[in-house]
Amino acid sequence: MSKVDYDVERGDSIIPGRPVRVHRYSGGARVNHWITAISLVLLGLSGLAMFHPALFFLSGLFGGGQWTRTIHPWIGVVLFFSFLGLFLRFWSANLWQRVDTQWVAQANDVLAGNEEKLPEVGKYNAGQKVVFWSMSILIVVLIASGMIIWQQYFGAYTTIEQQRWGLLVHSVAAVVAICVWIVHVYAAIWVRGTISAMTRGTVTGGWAWRHHRKWLRELVSRNRHGPSGTTPAE
Repeated sequence: MSKVDYDVERGDSIIPGRPVRVHRYSGGARVNHWITAISLVLLGLSGLAMFHPALFFLSGLFGGGQWTRTIHPWIGVVLFFSFLGLFLRFWSANLWQRVDTQWVAQANDVLAGNEEKLPEVGKYNAGQKVVFWSMSILIVVLIASGMIIWQQYFGAYTTIEQQRWGLLVHSVAAVVAICVWIVHVYAAIWVRGTISAMTRGTVTGGWAWRHHRKWLRELVSRNRHGPSGTTPAE
């Protein structure tokens, strides 16, 4: 893929009509995303149930304390392979670019909603890229530390001291991951139309023009649907 359209992924396309729609996520990508999202929620709830006695009531969602302890690591295995699928799909479109540094420098305009003052961004803006790479690192840390404290299968290969450190690292990484997840969900709700992109797979041309104009220009150029300077209809 050329440098010009580095963040145009397979399946991205413009659907002519009134309104113009842009295909943003394939069915496979959406299923992959929701499996990952559900796994994260279940891991968060089951992990919190074991994190502090005041939150033990959450274990009732999983059939009690013993079931929670048994199920939790296996959900982690599902999360790992599911997120691996997402990583392989989206890593290239999340590579950091010079425009992302400028986007971060104008954080005040981002928060104020002054998108007309922001540089044109590709399929993902700097905030989305930070979430992507943060979760990538955190999930690797969670899996590695989780294996250290998974007594049933790895207890014989680690010392008590290693397990204590593993539990500490696992807990801290989990809290950070929950915070990143909250930011991700809040941003998806805040930017109207984002959630529907991951449920229906498409966005309006106007949404793409407003939020990811560089990506839309690349799509127009690649698909030869019209001049790159044309403003899609809402």
